[in-house]
Amino acid sequence: MQDKILLIVRLIVETGHLQINDAVREIETNTVLNILSTANVKVLKTEILKTHQDN
Repeated sequence: MQDKILLIVRLIVETGHLQINDAVREIETNTVLNILSTANVKVLKTEILKTHQDN
């Protein structure tokens, strides 16, 4: 069976950015995501879903 699941990650950050949206954008573009398959689950694709925040 193939299906989609959503994993949610909570981050607590400290930043020098004046706008939190700039920090979010930086995290979204520089994060390396590595989710491995298990004996019972084959991971086919992973991606970071971008937030669509405007300044």
